[in-house]
Amino acid sequence: MTTPLDALPLETLRRRSSTKWATHPHDVLPLFVAETDFALAEPIERALAEALRIGDTGYVPPKTRYPEAFTTFAARRWGWQVDPARVRTTCDVMMAVAELIRAVAQPGEKVVITSPVYPPFFDVHEESRTQAVDVPLVRGDAGWSLDLDGIDRAFADGAVAILLCNPHNPTGTAHSRETLAELARIAERRGAIVISDEIHAPLAMPGATFTPFLQAAPEAEQVGVSVQSASKAFNLAGLKCAHMATASDRMTTIVQGIPMEVEWRTGLFGIQAGIAAFEEGDDWLDALVARLAANQTLLVDLLAEHVPGAAYQPGDAGFLAWVDMNALGWGDAPAQRILDEARVALVPGLSFGLAGAGFARINYGTGPEILTEAVERIGRLV
Repeated sequence: MTTPLDALPLETLRRRSSTKWATHPHDVLPLFVAETDFALAEPIERALAEALRIGDTGYVPPKTRYPEAFTTFAARRWGWQVDPARVRTTCDVMMAVAELIRAVAQPGEKVVITSPVYPPFFDVHEESRTQAVDVPLVRGDAGWSLDLDGIDRAFADGAVAILLCNPHNPTGTAHSRETLAELARIAERRGAIVISDEIHAPLAMPGATFTPFLQAAPEAEQVGVSVQSASKAFNLAGLKCAHMATASDRMTTIVQGIPMEVEWRTGLFGIQAGIAAFEEGDDWLDALVARLAANQTLLVDLLAEHVPGAAYQPGDAGFLAWVDMNALGWGDAPAQRILDEARVALVPGLSFGLAGAGFARINYGTGPEILTEAVERIGRLV
């Protein structure tokens, strides 16, 4: 049995200068932005320390070991065979998404999003001058799912692509192979492209299954691009490295057509950290997932005890909880009251679209002591 990873002490975390720990005063417990509170995996720390020791801080070279490192990781973790020649890096997932939209959609064309969803999925259309068409997720007793009929109608109405979030942020839904296969068939029939943000893929909970979109069906290879990074699982966002993977000549041609400058924006430290994560990070990752699974169970119990009325369906992957607080009577933006009165920072539900009214997103990628204190603070408002 894997021993859960321990988070760093609060006094150490408060010395961090990243967004999570530098945005609010020290009396606020930050459970908002998607950073985690653990020490770096030892192989990553070792790789970065050696780079600093020898002053290896220049440009990313034209060829690195990163594609091969990812493809062996994908085969080992998911049974997904990826051709390293079809892997291309850039600085982060949203830059990849923005460039892919520009590559497949003309200004003014429609692109499907599925709210509640990662806020940059709304914002990216200003950059690409495309039009977002929202086809909200369907909420059922078993969790959240894609509205495939609604997506089909949006494609029929002229949408040329969809931004898929798999596993989904903020619900944590790992879309089933059957769902993804049907989405691929719909997209192929309608002549649409699927851009699949799979950044939370390494964080599937025990008993849950992540299916890469490109592995779901033969049609997916013809219409899809997978965008991934080690940054969420290994907490490397500041090092700037993500990649795009394809599985057909058609989609590879699209990705290879993106300007070289996009690839040059990859961070050298991001490449080095990603290689270390993918090649040597399995034990650390398993311990992290064990901690996140324990924290997910803890959060369910804490909400039931301290915030009765808050509704939370645990997700399949990640460290983000999508909590329905409508029954508490705190209005459409409960996160603001929680920040003002409980001194706990969450992400407002409305950041994820109109479907997020009355919701808040809680980041439980921390130690159980911090999570417990945060929910107890929130509970004092009930």
